[in-house]
Amino acid sequence: MSGVDGWAGADGSAGPADVLDVDGRAGFEAVFLDPVGQEVRQRWEDACVAVAFENLAPVSAFPVVPGRRWGPGLWWSATTGRHVASGSNAMRARLMVLDRDPQVTGLAGRPVRLVWRDRRGRVRSWVPQLFARYADGTALVADCPGHAEAGGERALRAEQAARAACDLVGWRYRRLEPLDAVFAANLRWLAGYRHPRYRGRPGVGDALLEAFARPRPLLEGVQALGTPMTVLPAVFHALWHGWLAVSLERPLHQGVLVGPGSVRAMAGSSGMGTAGVADDCGGGGM
Repeated sequence: MSGVDGWAGADGSAGPADVLDVDGRAGFEAVFLDPVGQEVRQRWEDACVAVAFENLAPVSAFPVVPGRRWGPGLWWSATTGRHVASGSNAMRARLMVLDRDPQVTGLAGRPVRLVWRDRRGRVRSWVPQLFARYADGTALVADCPGHAEAGGERALRAEQAARAACDLVGWRYRRLEPLDAVFAANLRWLAGYRHPRYRGRPGVGDALLEAFARPRPLLEGVQALGTPMTVLPAVFHALWHGWLAVSLERPLHQGVLVGPGSVRAMAGSSGMGTAGVADDCGGGGM
């Protein structure tokens, strides 16, 4: 496996052999389930070119931890129109961020197991929690720990191996720590309006863009368009998609300033479509 013994991280930091415990001669392998549920084992670099991991079922189920208040579940993705397996509250929050990014085209939970040998020849494996495909064909492979030390030494070794494997194919590996509580709560609220049914009747898109062409208090702009019960769902839908923008760093309220979004919005008979780039936090800042 070329590049592993002398691997350097994305930040330019060196990865000497005593830190990255991978047998450079053995390489990485990918284990995944094909569309009919059969397990497939393939050279990592080949699989990354040929396999659409974003369309695959989990290679193994998310564990159920007794006593934990939130367990595995499914997240309906506005990006794909399908459910994505989710294993924790922290992962669901990160799914929300990625689902809101207009450059993300596919999402999957635990679709691939990464397998390698350490320098002693022992087989090691890790199943990253999250896979996201981007419009340019690259991908993000990520874990979503509930806290910085989650997983201990094994998670640290897996992070180093997964980062090296992703560097080989031009992808990114990241360990995504929990979101700020206020940001996450605001995102959860907007996510409740992500489905197209909240887009509103024809013409609402144009009216929203006009009403909030300049930043103004949320309720003021809503009342200019109609009754809050009718208009607010469409406003929240537009905020989720980035057609309108609001700061998510502070709790949402009726006086919060809403303005034009960083994602271009195109209104017409078919509704609003998106194009643009969201930031790493999921956009929405104004």
